[in-house]
Amino acid sequence: QVQLVESGGGLVQAGGSLRLSCAASGNIDSIRSMGWYRQGPGKQRELVATITAGITTHYAASVKGRFTISSDNGKKTVYLQMNSLQPEDTAVYFCNGIFKTDLFKSYWGQGTQVTVSS
Repeated sequence: QVQLVESGGGLVQAGGSLRLSCAASGNIDSIRSMGWYRQGPGKQRELVATITAGITTHYAASVKGRFTISSDNGKKTVYLQMNSLQPEDTAVYFCNGIFKTDLFKSYWGQGTQVTVSS
């Protein structure tokens, strides 16, 4: 049973920073990619950032230059450093991982709330 557990969310003022962490556990043979998605109030879930093979990163245009994704595949953990946070970054942030157990599958965490006050 693969589980993803996020931490690090909270309330911050505009211009502040937060660091999210997501740790995976379970019988994972290999990691294809890990990433972060978010869902704001009344919005659809959207991609924030992904990291593939621990090296190749991809960011949504809205966060490029402010957010940094990194990972430690040995620890099966992905991080999201969020700087210069704005009220529009307010959302539930979900961790995603594409892992191989028997086959490659996509797994999701429960989400962590990030609230940015103006």
